Formats: sequence, C-alpha cells, structure tokens
Amino acid sequence: MSINWTIVTMIAAPILALFVGAGVDRLLERKARLIAYFTHSTAFNIPPAAPGQNAVVIHTHGIVLRNIGRKSATEVRVRHHVQPPHHNIFPVIAHNIAPVVGGGAEIVFPTIVPGEQVTISYLYFPPLLYNQIHAGIVHSDGSAVEVTALPVRQYPRWLLNAVRVLVFVGSVATIYVAVFVATAGAKLVRGWMGS
Repeated sequence: MSINWTIVTMIAAPILALFVGAGVDRLLERKARLIAYFTHSTAFNIPPAAPGQNAVVIHTHGIVLRNIGRKSATEVRVRHHVQPPHHNIFPVIAHNIAPVVGGGAEIVFPTIVPGEQVTISYLYFPPLLYNQIHAGIVHSDGSAVEVTALPVRQYPRWLLNAVRVLVFVGSVATIYVAVFVATAGAKLVRGWMGS
C-alpha cells in the first residue's frame, strides 16, 4: 500500500491552516479577557466564648479575577444583589464601592491590566448565603467568563504540546484512512457495476 501524498496534503493543508490562523489571530488580537474563578464557599461554626453565649456562624467565599487578554480591562464592575458587610481585596488596588439604584452595590476597578490577578474574599453572617450575593461581573468590553475553580494537577507544557501533536497526527491519519477507504470502496463498486 503506497501513500497518496496528494490526498494527504489536500486533507492536512486546510486543517493546518485552521490551527495556524487561529494561533495568529490569538497572538495579534488585542482584547481584554476577564475570567472570574469562584473559589471556596464555607461556613465556620465558632463555639461560644463563655457559658450562656450563643455560637457564631460565619460564612465566607472568594472570587479571583484575572485578565488573560492582551488589553487592559477597564471599568470592571463586580455586581452584588447584597453587599456583604466585610470584604478584602488582594493585592490592594484602586477601587470604589458604588451603590446600585434599587439595592445592591458594585465594586468598581478602574483598570485590571493584562496578566493581573485580583482576589476578593467575602465574610458575612447568616441568613445571607453566597448564592444571594453575586450578580455578575462586567467590564467595558463585555462580561467576564465565570468559572468554578476545581483543584487539578498541572501537567508540564512539553507534555501538553506532545499530546496536541499526537492528536493532530491522529486526526490527519484518520481522515486519510477514511478517504482511502471511501475511494477504494468507490472503485470496487464501479468495478462490480462495470463487469
């Protein structure tokens, strides 16, 4: 069985062009891309300090904002249905709290530069729960992509690139075999019909 390189190049060229075009577009595109990771959400039960006092329940959760784009995200607004009484922003960057008409509030960051990461930790008390607080995150170029953070193992970049190459080669080989089988099947059918 000999390899028909014309068919291979006809199949591989558009696929390769797609990946190269997407990579060049991603490199040249200057756009803010804001991702919001929702981290822990937990409750602490603090026992009474002295007999006769009540136990205290404290709720907490966090949001990590990261600009993975190539342009600064401006007018970043972290919206809240209810503004928790206590929050912490790390690292400390310029921001203000703006009340919203009809209730709630926004934490407004004038700018989050490319590659910058900001963590907002909240502390509040029952009956308020984390799902009653958050009302979305927007910036001047659109909305943030909201992701629930899960701990995962980080693989080395060389391994991820090797897997990508193997997937590409496997895809090209599968398409080649499919085209070869279809071509051979068509020749076989023509041969039966011609005899």
